[in-house]
Amino acid sequence: MFLKVVSVLLASLLVCEASKVLEVSDKFLSVRKEGMWLMKFYAPWCGHCKKLEPVWKHVAQSLGDTGVRVARVDCTRFTKVATEFNIRGYPTILFLKGEDTYIYEGDRTREDLVAFTRRLMGPPVQPLRTEADLAEARMNNLFFVYSGPLEHPLYEEFMINARHFHSDEHMYSAAPGLIKAGSDTREAAVCGFKDNQYHKFRQEEFPVERQERAVGEEEEVNPTPATTLVDTPLHSWVVRERFPMFTKVTRGKFGKIMATHKFVVIAVLEENKLEQLTPEMEQFREMVRGVVSGNREKYLSHFQFGWTGSPDLANSVAMDTLSLPSLLVINSTTHHHHLPEDSPEYLTKEAIEIFLDSVLAGEAPRYGGNSWLVRIYRSFYEAKTSLFDMWRGNPVLTAVLIGLPLGFLSLIFYSICCADIMDADEEDEELEDYHEKAE
Repeated sequence: MFLKVVSVLLASLLVCEASKVLEVSDKFLSVRKEGMWLMKFYAPWCGHCKKLEPVWKHVAQSLGDTGVRVARVDCTRFTKVATEFNIRGYPTILFLKGEDTYIYEGDRTREDLVAFTRRLMGPPVQPLRTEADLAEARMNNLFFVYSGPLEHPLYEEFMINARHFHSDEHMYSAAPGLIKAGSDTREAAVCGFKDNQYHKFRQEEFPVERQERAVGEEEEVNPTPATTLVDTPLHSWVVRERFPMFTKVTRGKFGKIMATHKFVVIAVLEENKLEQLTPEMEQFREMVRGVVSGNREKYLSHFQFGWTGSPDLANSVAMDTLSLPSLLVINSTTHHHHLPEDSPEYLTKEAIEIFLDSVLAGEAPRYGGNSWLVRIYRSFYEAKTSLFDMWRGNPVLTAVLIGLPLGFLSLIFYSICCADIMDADEEDEELEDYHEKAE
């Protein structure tokens, strides 16, 4: 009994020790390939790093039962570490696993960071052998699974994509017959699970684009295999299907959502500091969700629907301050955006459907784009917005940051102008002396 109590106490002490954030130095480079590390590279003066600090401690506590060591390093003190990992911004988050290094590019929340780490702890493709394994996988809400013989070209293609999406997506291989997605379970197939439904990958819907050879041009001695990542139809399909029907759009996800090459429909809302919506905003979000749910077959192949609680993200796209709540549609290919002509308070399900149909038909007015004039204006708008945010957050510091360079430039211009005036006065005096002597 005594030994059992001692062992429990020792185990709890080890868990507490493992749940602490380790502060490392240059000596870390000698042990970086030993085990698994979740590293935060920071600078003490960085505001984003300070905001991440409490989240980082919670991440360490959540990963205390794993073999992952959660650590941080001050790049202003230990520049050798920053140089070794080519750190260019703060904070930078990396997961280190032996020789492999993975950079984290998602939202800096405890849930997302823990999920990112737990995915990378295991292999790119994890096997599902029983119904219990499948039930546990379905708790992820979204995953991709291969079913069929492992000696198959489709599995090779699936494995290549699994390595690429390892840090972002859950990828599994299932025993034959375990996945029932309305097809012959003996065939090799890939399915995506989202919104509590299976969606089967159909290769014929994603033709591979290949460059045509000129007549008489010989084949390459070592042609590029068909299973290079970007050329695979499976890669295009995963990129398009990696988000739920109606997802929350954040800055960490926005680039990946735009990579779907669909029309991105965003319900623009505003959350409070507790990430809560007002009843009016909640009602608008559910109305947009209802439009999606009632027209799945009609819209989901062309649109990716979502909502955002940060209007700044949508304002940056529209280059304007949108009224709240609002609806924004972005063409992820051309970067044009569309806004409904009706005011948000007059939008109904029927009006939203008419608006989306006009976008599909190419009849809706479009704004923005990717021309050089739009890029210049977008840069001006973002600079203006950043300056306003700085002033609103700390007007004294903003005045100092802007006033010092302007004052310095004013001194330079004043010195140049005064120097010209003084030179002119000296020339006039010399001419007067010369005329006096001549007389």
